[in-house]
Amino acid sequence: MRMSYLALIFLTFLSCQAQSEKLIIDSRIIELSEDPVYPNLIEYKDGVVQYKDHFKYLDSIDIYGITYLSDGLKVEGLMVKPKKEGNYPCIIYNRGGNRDFGALNVGRAVTTLGEMAKEGYVVIASQYRGNAGGEGKEEFGGKDINDVLILTDVLKEVESANTEKIGMYGWSRGGMMTYIALKNSDNIKAAVVGGAESDLTQIDRPEMETNVFAELIPNYEINKKKELESRSAIYWANKFPKDVPILMLHGNSDWRVKAEKSLRLALEFEKYRIPYRLKIFEGGDHGIREFRTEVNKDVINWFDKYLKNDAPLPNMEYHGR
Repeated sequence: MRMSYLALIFLTFLSCQAQSEKLIIDSRIIELSEDPVYPNLIEYKDGVVQYKDHFKYLDSIDIYGITYLSDGLKVEGLMVKPKKEGNYPCIIYNRGGNRDFGALNVGRAVTTLGEMAKEGYVVIASQYRGNAGGEGKEEFGGKDINDVLILTDVLKEVESANTEKIGMYGWSRGGMMTYIALKNSDNIKAAVVGGAESDLTQIDRPEMETNVFAELIPNYEINKKKELESRSAIYWANKFPKDVPILMLHGNSDWRVKAEKSLRLALEFEKYRIPYRLKIFEGGDHGIREFRTEVNKDVINWFDKYLKNDAPLPNMEYHGR
């Protein structure tokens, strides 16, 4: 009886210890003045250093490098949030590319992440496992999807983060990660994707298969069809939640990911009545750089609408006169 009692105490201790384990194991403010990007951000006026007019917002936000746990692996990432105390809605940003190509850097933190944070959001992003000094190896939408999904719990350790209001934003491969995350999570309230990959089975660039898929996706040659379809939203559009509005952005001059893929997925969303808005930019490239101001406004307006202002979901039932 005594041994059973001691065993119970020991198990309770282990349980409490496990529950108290933090996911964020390192968080450090990045000093912009020490980064190579700094000279591009500042100007001198009357001998005084100050941020250029379109970077003035950097005085109102903090940029962090973070290390967090995912499947027991140490994964690297970035976080940007307002300096002012508050309870802010959150945006998980999913980067594009693979390995070093498309990796997050301070420049991306200042622009893409910082421009959202200045609007009153806690923005967090993963480098994905195996990148930027992190442990493990990325799988291009395999187990590394957990590095994205766990961020909803990581945000619970951020004092100013309102984890009742989390949005997700991904570009290119990050759009693919966003689609997969939406299928596997019920913690996201709204999503935005740009130049998103939604059908890996349609290989327009052979080098993607030889240099990315074959190198990163486990057992690719053996399970090629299964692995590609599991990463392609076009094959499981019926599994998307019907309470998460998705803004889809694409340039129709995008050679990396053809706009046709977003068009085809939109038709699947139509079939299953998934709430979405598709916006195609004429002559827009993969990053829709020709319309950057408009894209940034669209992104913020979407998240403001569904995260900050709690707008009701669109009525996807056929209706009207």
